[in-house]
Amino acid sequence: MITPQTQYELKSARTRALISIGVNITLAAVKGIAGVLSGSTALLGDAIHSGTDVLASMAAFIGLWVAGRNHPSFPYGLYKAENVATLVTSIAIILAAYEIGRQALLGTDKMPDVAMALPVAFGCLLLSLGFGLLQLRAGKRFNSPALKADARDYLADSLSTGVVLMGLIATSLGWPVDRWAAAIVSLFVFKAGGGLLVAAIRDLLDASIDRETEREIIHMVEACPRVTRVKKCLSRTTGGRFIIDLDIIIQSPSHKVADQVSDRLEKDIPEKFPLVVMARVRPHYGHGDTLKRIAPVVKPDGDLFGHLGSAPWFLVETLDRNSMKAVREYVENPFVKEERKKGFLVGRWLLSMKPDELCLPDDASLDGTAVALLKEAGVEIKTVKGNKFSAGLAVPMASVLDE
Repeated sequence: MITPQTQYELKSARTRALISIGVNITLAAVKGIAGVLSGSTALLGDAIHSGTDVLASMAAFIGLWVAGRNHPSFPYGLYKAENVATLVTSIAIILAAYEIGRQALLGTDKMPDVAMALPVAFGCLLLSLGFGLLQLRAGKRFNSPALKADARDYLADSLSTGVVLMGLIATSLGWPVDRWAAAIVSLFVFKAGGGLLVAAIRDLLDASIDRETEREIIHMVEACPRVTRVKKCLSRTTGGRFIIDLDIIIQSPSHKVADQVSDRLEKDIPEKFPLVVMARVRPHYGHGDTLKRIAPVVKPDGDLFGHLGSAPWFLVETLDRNSMKAVREYVENPFVKEERKKGFLVGRWLLSMKPDELCLPDDASLDGTAVALLKEAGVEIKTVKGNKFSAGLAVPMASVLDE
């Protein structure tokens, strides 16, 4: 499913790709005409390079247009269309390098009309370099491989034009190095095309996302209260975007809780990591060695408090399932004096403790923001008759250790 943010990014990238086609047509036409009239082999080779850029830019535009489409036959999206466009771009660059090198090696030394070719080369250098840097910036912003490929194409074009410019300057000083400048241009262009080809093939073969981002996603998932650990994480890149498949261990036998937690994670992961266009989370039951429950209390060793957000203290009880011993700790509410968003702040703070259960007196309100956050995260809400926490223990304690 394509999110509105992804649609916006693809639309912006398509606009830039369309502008790129116009710029490339201008560069190819100006260089070609000047190369023919001046007799410069290097400038003609550079014109051929820009001519293949027109085809590459059109491929990038088509790839971005296809990537923004939804189709039932492609449930994972058509993002790889960008990778195909990048592949076409790289092949076009390699072909341009071959043609430039062929003309340089098989051509003859001749003196071009420097007065005509030099200003054209200088103007084209400024245009291709400036637009290439703008495209590269946009490609990094939208993480679009097609725009990045187009930008590197422009930078390679400006580099080759720079070599042509230096060759023309040397020619004006009496050294006929025009075709050798063209040979150097072909090497730079071939290197740029080869790099893009490798990158495109890597994405088309479903390479995993970078390890740092993958670790951040796993850390976020394992911070969820009912998640014990991430059992398996499979990721792949597709058109500069990520698809994640996770198997997680949830400390609850309830299918309702498992579905609730997995649905929430499938929504939260793309929100925190915008490059993730699809997250699939499959829950598995498996309890840990401990069970953690929290309860709002009036004071240490005091009665239960009826309102979660305004509770002065919280009892945090950690039960060892094997020894049936528990550790009790009383924690003061750091947000008890907050006037705004108290429930939200308390709820987020309690979630950071990763509780399994929340115990409340039976007369407590269950409609507050803090309670809603805990429910949404899959924390089991239990009510206790009376105001004594010990009356509502779900698991008998062999021994209680107070901290």
